[in-house]
This record gives sequence, C-alpha cells and structure tokens, in this order.
Amino acid sequence: MKPRIHFIGIGGIGTSALARWFLSKGHKVSGSDASPSETTQELRKQGIKVFIGHKASNLDKTIDFVVYTVAVKPENPEFKKAKELKIPVISYPQALGSLTRQYKTIAIAGAHGKSTTTALMSLVLIKAGLDPTVIVGTKLREFNGSNFRPARRSFNEGGNGKNEYLIIEADEYTNAFSNYSPWAAIILNIDREHLDYYKNLSEIKNVFLGFINNVKPGGILVLNKDDKNLFSLKNKIKKIAKRKKIKVHWFGAGTNKNIYKRLAASLKITGKHNVSNSLAVYELARLMNIKEKDIFGTLSSFNGAWRRMEYKGKLQASGFKFQVDVYDDYAHHPTEIKATLSGIAQKWPKRALICVFQPHQTKRLTALFKEFSGAFFDADCLILLDVFKVTGRENPSEMTQNISQKLAEAIKRKLKAHNSKLKTVVYLPYSQQKNLKKVLKNIILRTHNSKLKAIVIMMGAGDIYKITDKLVK
Repeated sequence: MKPRIHFIGIGGIGTSALARWFLSKGHKVSGSDASPSETTQELRKQGIKVFIGHKASNLDKTIDFVVYTVAVKPENPEFKKAKELKIPVISYPQALGSLTRQYKTIAIAGAHGKSTTTALMSLVLIKAGLDPTVIVGTKLREFNGSNFRPARRSFNEGGNGKNEYLIIEADEYTNAFSNYSPWAAIILNIDREHLDYYKNLSEIKNVFLGFINNVKPGGILVLNKDDKNLFSLKNKIKKIAKRKKIKVHWFGAGTNKNIYKRLAASLKITGKHNVSNSLAVYELARLMNIKEKDIFGTLSSFNGAWRRMEYKGKLQASGFKFQVDVYDDYAHHPTEIKATLSGIAQKWPKRALICVFQPHQTKRLTALFKEFSGAFFDADCLILLDVFKVTGRENPSEMTQNISQKLAEAIKRKLKAHNSKLKTVVYLPYSQQKNLKKVLKNIILRTHNSKLKAIVIMMGAGDIYKITDKLVK
C-alpha cells in the first residue's frame, strides 16, 4: 500500500502541484490551508481531502509523512502534531528535491521569468514527443488550467525512457533550489530579490553558484550572457563546470542574433524579456536535438500563462460605453514591472496604458524603494494600492504605514525631472479600493478626450487578481 501524504499549506502554487503528482501516482493525499481558494476547490474535486484552517485534528497515525511549505512555522499545530506522532516531516523543496533525483530533471532558475520559461520548455518537449512530467508555478490552459502535467505513459523511475523528463521551477527563495539535482538547468538572471531572506546581492550570487554545483556530472547549463549579475560569475562557473564536466552554453541577443530576431518577430507574448526567455528554451532544446520547426512552432503559438499578461475581458462600469481591455500580470519586482510595461508600450504604442499596482510585501517595497520609484515610466497613469502583506514573511517592526502613499509621492517628485509618458499618479488606500472602477472610469474619460484608446494592466503578486475579476463583471 502506497504511503499517505499530508500537505500543510496545500493551496500554494508549488505544493498543490506536488500534491497532484502524488495523487497521480496512486497515493492518498490530504492537506490544509489557512483559507479557501480556487486551488483548494480544484484539489477537492480531484479527490484530495482538504481542510480549511490548520488544526492538530487534521492529522492522525494513518499519515505516513507530512510535507510543509517554507512559510509554515514550527508552532503550526499540524507541524507539532506530526512531531508528536513521530511522523516524518519534510519541506516542499526537500520533497521536490527527491523527485529530481528520480527523473532526468530540467530546472529553470532565475529571479524573473521562471514560470513562463518552464511553460515554454515543457510545451517544446511535449511537441517533440518526450512526454515530460511538469511542475510549474502557474496555471496553463495547455494543462487544462493546472500547474501540473503527468507523463502520459508509465515511467520506470530511474530515467530510461522517452517520458523520463521532469521539468520544474527552481526557486531561490530560502535557498530552496539547493535541494534539487538537475540534469540540465537554465538560469535566466540574478537580481536583488527576496531581501526578507537574503542580506545582499553577493549572498544571492553565492546561492546560485551552489545551485550550479548541484547540476549532475556531465549535465548541461544554459546561461544568460546578457544578465550582468550572472555573467559576472563566469570564471567561477567555469571552474565548477570543468570539475564536474558540465557543458556550459551562454545565450544572448548578441550571441544568437539571427535566432533572436526570428523569435522577436514570431512571438505572441510581449517584451524583450520573453524573447530572451524563449531564446533560452531554444538553446536547450537544440542541445537535446529537438527539431527547429518543433521549437519555433511551439514558441510562436504560445499565448501566455495565468497572470502573465493574461487577458481578462472588458472593463464593465455603469454608464460606461468605451471598449477598454483589462489584463492581469504577476509582476511585483521593479525589474519585472519595467520589462512588462515596456513590452506593452512597444506592442500597443497608440494606447494609453493605465497600470494598477499592488505592492507585494513591505520588506521588498522598503528595500527596493528607489527602484520602484523609477519602474513605471512606460505607463501613462499609475494607480497605487496598499501593500499586500505576506503571511509569515512580514516583520512588524519594518511595516511602514502608508508606504504606498510615500511611493506615490516619490514618483510624482521624479516626474518633474523625468521626461516620461507617466503623467498621473494616484494613491488609492485600502478603504477606498471599492472605488477603483469609478477612478478608472474618470481617468479613461479624460484619456478618451485625448483620442487615445486605453488599456488597463492590473499588476502584483498578491490578491489583486480578485479585484481584477470584479472589474470585468
């Protein structure tokens, strides 16, 4: 009889995918989460027992081992109960790490672009008939709205068949990816991210070097030459690669000029960052001897992932007759914001771009305040919401009141000295969030008078997508 598994924090984008993997292998799976969500509802429909709220009573002696998210603290009642019952307890990265040693694993790492690149890599391998198992940090319409894709054929675990591949995102937060042992890895970029955990960029670079050291001997590394933080590690990477006989391939706009141009002309997804992400996939796929026509056919047909410039519908407001498209995007770091807004501005140069941004986590906004204040200049209008506080990652001593308002004021000051499209900056506190439709309507009416068609991009990694849904209903 297969072991029974319980997940603490089963509603997370990573843990829910891993829970689905165990379910697909015939395990009995249960789990809990702090609050109900679309994901917990989907898991229940698939046959997983889901508890809302963390309680000791959610566990009993029939559970064989427990998997928990990195946000779970030792004082969690289910964590404590598992320890009392002497049930083995492992973290999500440890559990996923064990899978990477069973499969021929392809891991996608980097501060930005992991989900889109993982999706693209997966679809290319599927097109090539390699039948990968996929755990991805977003939902894909190609996977029927799921973040997990099982191999369609049975797999003798150990890696000896067409469906031997596992494709995953390798997240650097809490050094999670140090648990993974990939056969091949793509590293897209290194940036000052997760500063609630890491002290500085130097520390972040070192953990990426640790991840590179985990690539299996004789494996493959595909690295972005255009990312200065990553390329600065070239000599150290070379030493690791030589010692482990890893094949290193650097890609970039200048290194692969013709392919870069072809991708830029054929992709449906916007932005130079996505051309770069696609180039990484192309490079690894060619190293795997996948046909170029299959690679380009897949990359050029991809319409995007959940919450990655996802089209949601038309703005619906009383007495409002204009056709205004509303998009939803997960960007929450200054680098991601700039890249996304730049891509939209390039694709729709004659549209007035209204960005509604919900900052994600106080520490990130505080640590990167200067970078955030210069990230929105490709928008015509910015509406700033209050910070989404992340459970388990907020330090009360660092939480600043009205920091979104301070950011709005800082951006306004910059506008006086910066020649940009951005002309209007509005701070909308949580107490007035219900008036967002009205605020948008008034802005768009002014925009219409200037004979520019408007587009609204709802942006952030918190619960802003719930607000987005209300705008189009």
